[in-house]
Amino acid sequence: MTDRDPALEPFDALIGTWATEATHPEFDGVVPGSITFEWLEGGHFLVQRSRNEHEMFPDAICVIGAPEDGDGLVMEYFDSRGVRRTYGISLEGGMLRIWRDHPGFAQRYSATLAPDEFEGHFQLARAPGDWQDDLRVTYRRSG
Repeated sequence: MTDRDPALEPFDALIGTWATEATHPEFDGVVPGSITFEWLEGGHFLVQRSRNEHEMFPDAICVIGAPEDGDGLVMEYFDSRGVRRTYGISLEGGMLRIWRDHPGFAQRYSATLAPDEFEGHFQLARAPGDWQDDLRVTYRRSG
């Protein structure tokens, strides 16, 4: 494979370093952190690294690209707790979406991107269709 998947092109908007501020319904306060997005050499995969300044909020690394089989894109997620998950991901018309349909712990995320600042919102459902607010993150471009 020599050509970049066209579905990855909109992710150029994320390249760089962002300061983050995260809130969670089960936590009082705001947790600062950072996230970086960079292309793996060759441009076929996007690498996302996040750090947070509180032990309740795990650090993570993600790799975004085409799946082995099928269409669309996937995000392979690994964090400092030892958690590993596979998500679907898309970025179309400036709307970033991430989702995972898993019995007992489905998740979805959405954010409308802006050049220098935007907010993303996670929700989770422990029962089908019972979506609850979860993590909310503000991103501010810092580099």
